[in-house]
Amino acid sequence: MVAPSPRLGYAFVAAGSGLFVVNAGVSRVVLRAGIDTAQLTSLRVTGAAIGLGLLALGLRPAALRPPRGRSWLLVTALGLTGVALLQWAYFVAIDRLTVGTALLVQYTAPILVALWARFVQREQVRGRLWFALGLSIVGLAMTAQVWQGLVLDPVGVAAGFGAAAAFAAYFLLGEHGVSRQDPLAVIFWSFAIAAVALNLFSPVTELGSAAARSTVNLLGALDAWSAPLWVLLGWVVILGTLVPFTLELHALQHLRATTVTTVAMLEPVGAISLGWMWFGESLAAVQSLGAVLVVTAILLAASARRRHPAPDPVPAVT
Repeated sequence: MVAPSPRLGYAFVAAGSGLFVVNAGVSRVVLRAGIDTAQLTSLRVTGAAIGLGLLALGLRPAALRPPRGRSWLLVTALGLTGVALLQWAYFVAIDRLTVGTALLVQYTAPILVALWARFVQREQVRGRLWFALGLSIVGLAMTAQVWQGLVLDPVGVAAGFGAAAAFAAYFLLGEHGVSRQDPLAVIFWSFAIAAVALNLFSPVTELGSAAARSTVNLLGALDAWSAPLWVLLGWVVILGTLVPFTLELHALQHLRATTVTTVAMLEPVGAISLGWMWFGESLAAVQSLGAVLVVTAILLAASARRRHPAPDPVPAVT
């Protein structure tokens, strides 16, 4: 049994969140190199499923046993919506919006979760939810500068909100699955099911070895540099998915799950910084203020529910 160390836990979750943020930039480069969003989604989910299977084999082989009955339906729904749809919408959003804006919209998911809990599950929620909802609406309007018309790509915005809805489904379905099963089993089988579904529409084999061996420009501030595409694809799967997921999983041994989730919710701040430093995606003053309001709303909404059915959820892969 590992002795809990909050300092180590914060280090794990900060490193994991940082890698997820950098992965958004790497994914942008891959998409701009001509890789289709469906192909990249299929590759990331398939690679993650294989890696999670190996992780389960080494840590808890029992997690590889297929779920049965209603658990199978739950994991299937989680795989198709909270994994496949989430990853695809995420890639569409970061390809069409600034990296920071894409993650800002996606991470409004806790607000959707709290609203679902209040109106569908009839749970009691704290009054801060309504304040968070108002803040998020005002903040998103300021970020989008709606008074100037729709200055953001409408498809990208729709994909961002689609990712937020799928992210909310990930939390809602995941918390019910985790309450009945091993969290690692839930996440492995949801990724495995998502991988099978995605490969039916966009097999990873369609990528081709010739494309993988090509060299691509890193864009933006790294425009003077190039890298083999296979290296960037490997980053997306390993350093952009498996390593940060494992780090956040280890963080749960040292911190409360709600703390890990709350710290991870700060990823949009990192994404905005990355977009500025790497791709020169600066925000106007009013947009920056809007981003601050949205992040504040996200943090408030994340703690708005009075009851958390899943005490030890699996961290999300974003």
